[in-house]
Amino acid sequence: MRVIVIGGGIMGLSTALALCRRGHRVTIFEQHSIPNPMGSSVDQHRLIRHPYGEMSGYARMIGPAMTAWDQLWTDFGCSYFYKTGTLILARENLKWAESSLSDMDAMGIEHMRLSPDQLNRRAPMLKSDGVELAAWVNSGGALLAHDIVRAMARHLVLKGAAVHTHTPVVDIDTVRASVTLEDGSRVRADRLVVAAGPWVRDICSHAQGRVKPSRQLVLYLKPPKIYAEAWNNAPMVLDIHGNGGIYAVPPVGPTGLKIGDHSFSLKGHPSTNTVAKESEISALFEACRGRLDRLDDYEVESGDICFYTVQKDERFILESLDKAILLTGFSGHGFKFGALMGAVASGVLTGALTPDEASKLAAGLVVDAAEINRLTTLCLG
Repeated sequence: MRVIVIGGGIMGLSTALALCRRGHRVTIFEQHSIPNPMGSSVDQHRLIRHPYGEMSGYARMIGPAMTAWDQLWTDFGCSYFYKTGTLILARENLKWAESSLSDMDAMGIEHMRLSPDQLNRRAPMLKSDGVELAAWVNSGGALLAHDIVRAMARHLVLKGAAVHTHTPVVDIDTVRASVTLEDGSRVRADRLVVAAGPWVRDICSHAQGRVKPSRQLVLYLKPPKIYAEAWNNAPMVLDIHGNGGIYAVPPVGPTGLKIGDHSFSLKGHPSTNTVAKESEISALFEACRGRLDRLDDYEVESGDICFYTVQKDERFILESLDKAILLTGFSGHGFKFGALMGAVASGVLTGALTPDEASKLAAGLVVDAAEINRLTTLCLG
């Protein structure tokens, strides 16, 4: 089978790799370099974690997601995952945290609630002010996103895939499984994979009105010397309050300390407004004041912009469209499932899964662990 993949981010590359493993011929068109600096897949690291609030289907997919990543590490001959553990802090609205801990109980994931003293001992660089629930979860960590995307592209070339960078697709025909390139030429295949990230609405009408680009800022901070060692041994931090909060990714391997905002901007286009403003850098930095001790001793090393593709319920869209598969709406939490979603998309194209099974699985609507394992095993085989 000949397959054209539109988009060289985590979803497109993962699908391409899964298809190559099964002997299919793959051509990838990416409008920019790989990694694309404005794409959703680009950053030093992305998180993978079991706590998922009331979205239990995703919590139960983390195990199969880790299996899919392990397959990639075998392909690459090295791992780009660092285990850190997960620290949950919650105030004002405890529903997300309580639901997450209930899932940890059900899945047998080791965790413990922390008293203020226990929290201070585990994370002396954090303030415990206002925390109503603190918990440690002994799972989760950081995926080195930039390195993973680069390694995927290299591996695809070695597998014989045709990888075309700086080659924008301006139109698609899902009935004929063809794409029109910027120079006016048309390329046909047996199937298409549409994984165009935050640009998807520009070329796919089925995504319009269903997803929205969201311009997101993250900060990289240099901690004061007094807390450097604490951060080097820290877990990821999910600080939840009300409907927002911040998260922190500790420096692992070659990466820095990253701070981000849980909320979506739901603004912007990934081809414009790509430079962080001093005012928004200052605003996110100040949002850390209630949680990071001695904040004024931290140095802002950079403020980086990327774009998410947000679905209103934050549930992934994986759908069949004639002779195409649409992958979109990963809403800032899709990277951790990238290797798995690529296998699922490949599974639909090769008949291992029905489109309906794949769609429900990707949307996190399958909550029975045995059924999740059955469906994902069919794809990962």
